[in-house]
Amino acid sequence: MSEGGGRRPGAPASPSRGAGTKFRARLLLLGSAASFGLMAVLARLLSTRGETFSAGQLTVVRFVVGAAVSLVAFRVRPGLYRPHNRRLLWTRGVSGGIVVVLYFLALQRIPAGEAGMLYNLFPVIATVLSIRTFGERPTIHLLLALLLATFGVALVLGNGSLRLGLGAGEALAVGAAVFAALSAVVIRAMRATDNAATIFFYFSLGGLPVALPFALGPWPTAPGPWVIAVVMGLAAYSAQVLMTEAYGALSVGEAAVWLQLTPLAQYLLAAVLLGERVSAAGGLGMLVGVAGVAYGTVLGHRPRSAVPPPRPGAPR
Repeated sequence: MSEGGGRRPGAPASPSRGAGTKFRARLLLLGSAASFGLMAVLARLLSTRGETFSAGQLTVVRFVVGAAVSLVAFRVRPGLYRPHNRRLLWTRGVSGGIVVVLYFLALQRIPAGEAGMLYNLFPVIATVLSIRTFGERPTIHLLLALLLATFGVALVLGNGSLRLGLGAGEALAVGAAVFAALSAVVIRAMRATDNAATIFFYFSLGGLPVALPFALGPWPTAPGPWVIAVVMGLAAYSAQVLMTEAYGALSVGEAAVWLQLTPLAQYLLAAVLLGERVSAAGGLGMLVGVAGVAYGTVLGHRPRSAVPPPRPGAPR
């Protein structure tokens, strides 16, 4: 029996069931975007105000909290921990740790808007990789929607005047995007055999040793920042599990469009929680990004009769 219900593997789903499953997956990605945005805003708060955590320390807190919550969940729900493809599970963990480290190294060298724009190319890269890996064929509408949403993200992060350079910082940000895209493809492949909670647990275990060398400096001692750091870790747990669960029902291309809501949610939450100013370019970018997601959701799917059969040997 699959995690989400009793349909046999490979058995066709009814149109109404398929539509309901996709609707649920989109809601999960919406929740994931909000959780990722909250995580990023809290991380910014913890690294700029009062006793601060370094980027490496925040990463370690994120992985430790995630692993601890996972162990509690496995205790409360026996049978939730069901590892099958351990090779891919550990691959996901290590690649996720590399993503975080590369991105934080990029942030040390180039402005956050530039690093964020380059990193958020990963949904585009993941969509390209899915064509080869899964035989997915995104429609022209879905590709246009992805480009439109990405342009909205560029307006938000660049504040209307984004300039991209060519150097070590940019290379690190692009490297983070490539590994994030590989992680997305690995997650999509694993969802046929492993549930979201198990995948996240291995993400935390595999990423922790990658992040530890970057967290060796003095740590904060006041209780306040630690409480916020734990909340940040819980937001990260929610974001990752919701995203991973959604990959079980959507193609990489459609998930990629919805994932572009993450930096938009971060921008909005930073305005609400940190008092950061919303510019005209940022507001326009929000509208463009949401329009891209809506366009891809309404017109980006293929009619059921036009969906090609999976390639022989492709993951199902």
